[in-house]
Amino acid sequence: MKPPRTAASDGRSRSWSKPPVPKAAYFTMIDGERGGYVFFEETDQANLTKYNEPMFAALDAHIEIAPVLTLDDLKRGLPD
Repeated sequence: MKPPRTAASDGRSRSWSKPPVPKAAYFTMIDGERGGYVFFEETDQANLTKYNEPMFAALDAHIEIAPVLTLDDLKRGLPD
């Protein structure tokens, strides 16, 4: 078992928590490991790399990104 990471306490997480500012963040156990869900708004997929890479390096993190829609976004996207 690995010792807990201390990225939040030693400042390594600060480099990736600047833009974008999360709209919400929830932390929980995922498949028996520490995990979390961070929600932010991004309109350009090319920017995702600049958010992911620092997290991979600083936190030794497994990252999954999935687009989500609000109910209003979904309604706008559906045919009339």
